[in-house]
Amino acid sequence: MPQYLLSVWHDGPYDDLDYSSEDMQRIGAQVGAYNAALEQAGAWVFGAGLHPASSATVVRATGGEVSMTDGPYAETKEQMGGFWIIEAVDLDAALDWAGKAAAACEGPVEVRPTDA
Repeated sequence: MPQYLLSVWHDGPYDDLDYSSEDMQRIGAQVGAYNAALEQAGAWVFGAGLHPASSATVVRATGGEVSMTDGPYAETKEQMGGFWIIEAVDLDAALDWAGKAAAACEGPVEVRPTDA
C-alpha cells in the first residue's frame, strides 16, 4: 500500500510553547485521538513531534570534507513541528487523513507521497 508523509507546520518558532496551557492540552488530546484512529484503521506507520528548528544541525559533505552548522537548513518563518508516515490506498485517502490531522493539530498539514 502506498505511504504518505503528513507534515505539521507552525507559522513561526515554537520554542516557547506552553505545553501545560489549556490550548496545548486540547490539541494534545485531539492528536492522541487522531493517532488512535490511524492505528485502529491500520494506516499508522510512524509519527513523531519534532523539537524546534533552533535545535537542528545541518551537516554538509563537500569534496570529502564534512561541516556542521547550527540551526535549520531553510531560513523561513514556517517550521515543521511533527510528522506521520501513513499507509493509504491512494492520494484521496491520504488527503482525507490529512484533513483530520489538520483539524486535530489546528494548523496546516502538508501531504507528500513517498517512494517506499
